Amino acid sequence: MVATLSVNLNAVAMLRNRRDLPWPSVTGLGRVALDAGASGLTVHPRPDQRHIRFSDLGDLRALIDDEFPSAEFNIEGYPSEEFLALVEKYEPEQVTLVPDDPAQNTSDHGWDFVTHQTMLRSVIKRLKAQGMRVSLFADPTTEGLEAARDTGTDRVEFFTGPYGSTYNDPKAQLRELDLLERAAAKAVELGLGINAGHDLTVANLPALAKVMPTLSEVSIGHGLTADALEYGMRQSVQRFIKALG
Repeated sequence: MVATLSVNLNAVAMLRNRRDLPWPSVTGLGRVALDAGASGLTVHPRPDQRHIRFSDLGDLRALIDDEFPSAEFNIEGYPSEEFLALVEKYEPEQVTLVPDDPAQNTSDHGWDFVTHQTMLRSVIKRLKAQGMRVSLFADPTTEGLEAARDTGTDRVEFFTGPYGSTYNDPKAQLRELDLLERAAAKAVELGLGINAGHDLTVANLPALAKVMPTLSEVSIGHGLTADALEYGMRQSVQRFIKALG
């Protein structure tokens, strides 16, 4: 199977938020990404709205519903009541739960599934009752995946930041790929779907896809937005899709 691409729009929103102006347009570039072949859009609405604003969510929901009905909306975040109210209002096809502190710059670790299993099980039951697929952010390790399965989650999203950071160290890259391969194999054994995200690029996607043949989706923001500064959003989306195989 070939993984699908969900374009994370947070970096676009961060650039827009540097000025009190409506450009670059988050919705406009989301439209370009979907029209170029992306299978979905991802956002992470943080409590301080420093990237995606809550007001963006309705526009992006409408974009998908009105123009790209086969695409998916993926909203990720820490499952606070405020966050859960947002996803219940905008009904994304997928919710990705991350263990972020509100002050973090970006997601940089997966859940401790054993410690948070009871809380996650309750949240996942609530979300799945409304028809949403749930994915849990996970470190690239086999440890704790049984506990993740027992929460009732549909998928895990493996944190690929450590892999992305090895861009200039081939030996370290192979070590990280081995960890990801083992983790993915364990997830499949447990019946979990697999997503991946963080610091993925055109250069490092092919090797990742090779060791994760059952990978369902990658969510990419920073690397794709950086690529778009050189190639434009449309061509960058197509470059990333090609890199996935």
